[in-house]
Amino acid sequence: MAKNVTLIRSATLSDVAEYAYAATAPAEARLIFLAGSCPLDENGATVGVGDHAEQAARCVANLRTALADAGARIEDVISTRVLVASTSQRDLVAAWEVVRDAFGEHDVPSTLIGVTVLGYADQLVEIEAVAAVVD
Repeated sequence: MAKNVTLIRSATLSDVAEYAYAATAPAEARLIFLAGSCPLDENGATVGVGDHAEQAARCVANLRTALADAGARIEDVISTRVLVASTSQRDLVAAWEVVRDAFGEHDVPSTLIGVTVLGYADQLVEIEAVAAVVD
């Protein structure tokens, strides 16, 4: 299978970041814009109430399902935005570590954002993503 996403490293920016600073997709790629993946089970109930890491894991699982439904894989993701309802950097890091580990070597450009509230009752984490596939 051809690689759809090329991650770009920066030789001049800090290497402290745990992700690539940029990514590209071929001109013929079909872009997939995913809605925010939420920590909801099959019945629409929020899982992992009070647990940022558990909610992040469910968001990743739901993201994988949405990607598959669109004909893509996690390796096709070109960027992410991770939203965490907290003012504590520790909570943001707990969610981020789950997301980072799920992406492994495919460390796409990502933004981690602390927000005041998310849409569902007891929701602490949401992950937005864009993917690129060549059909």
